[in-house]
Order: sequence, then structure tokens, then C-alpha cells
Amino acid sequence: MTPRTATVTRNTLETQIQITLNLDGTGKAAFSTGVPFLDHMLDQIARHGLIDMDIVAHGDLQIDAHHTVEDVGITLGQAVAKAIGDKKGLVRYGHAYVPLDEALSRVVVDFSGRPGLHYNVTFPRAMIGSFDVDLLREFFQGFVNHAGVTLHIDNLKGVNAHHVAETIFKATGRALRMAISADERMAGIMPSTKGSL
Repeated sequence: MTPRTATVTRNTLETQIQITLNLDGTGKAAFSTGVPFLDHMLDQIARHGLIDMDIVAHGDLQIDAHHTVEDVGITLGQAVAKAIGDKKGLVRYGHAYVPLDEALSRVVVDFSGRPGLHYNVTFPRAMIGSFDVDLLREFFQGFVNHAGVTLHIDNLKGVNAHHVAETIFKATGRALRMAISADERMAGIMPSTKGSL
């Protein structure tokens, strides 16, 4: 199999981001975004998705974390789209239920080529430490827009905001891991009746 790797750099007046990833990795990761909670969540995707990631971001954190969080999502989506290649032989679909103590979330992904985020997450509080939970939706919106995936995220239960956030990121990693896996019976075949994704 051709190595499914990518390096993407995104520079704007608000953020400077570089992401290197390997979709066929072991979950080895290094993060330096300036937003510790985001680093912790990204680590869940890497570890549970078995995706090697190296993410460095410099953003206008003196304003707030919005631009950094959203632009990391955008750049990660671009890197996944670049690494995934032509999608022939992919499982294409992935899903996962992940619990963490009282919290439970479900994530379903389709490498459809059609960006779509369906985000049904209500947090019990607005902040996790100094992190604004509204930014998580912005991260996922940026990701789906640039990865070209349909992503359904549903938090089914939870009273601890940190647990809720962690379950949606762990479940995202597990769902991605399933979807990007090779289906030996589909080797060289596009997983769509349209013939393209």
C-alpha cells in the first residue's frame, strides 16, 4: 500500500499552522497549539484512530482561541483529504460508541466527498477550565468542510463537560480508524455506485 501521509501548512494573518500525519500509524502524536485542552482532545483522535500526527500552531491567542481551534480543524481536514488519496478500497464508513464514566457519545463518519456536520452535543457548562466549549463545533465544522466528510456527532448522555468532550473526540478517532481502513474485498474498487467520491 502506498504510504498515506500528508504535510499541510496554512498561514493566515490570524494563524500559522503545520500538520504532518500518517493515516496508517500507531497513534504517535505531538501537539503544540497553545491551547492545552485542544491538544488533549487531538491526542484522543490520534491515539484511538491510530493516526500519527504532528501539529504546530501559532495563533492570535491574545484575542481568544477561536481562530486557532477553527483553523486547526480546517488544516487537519485538508491533511486527511490529501493523505486519503483516491479512496479506492476504503471501508468508507465508520462508527463508534464511546463511554467515559457517565458520558456516552456516538460518532458516525462517511468519506462521501460531501461536507456535512450534524452536531448534537449539549454541554452542562460553557467552559472547561479556560476553554470555551462552543469552539468544539467550530473545530469539527472546519474539519468536515475540508476533509469532505459527512460527520454525525451525538452525545447521548453525560453530566461532566470534560467527559462529554472526551467521548466525542475518542469516538471520532475510532470512527475514522474504521472508515479509513482498507477493505481487502474492495481492493482497487471505488466504494460508491457513482464511481467517484
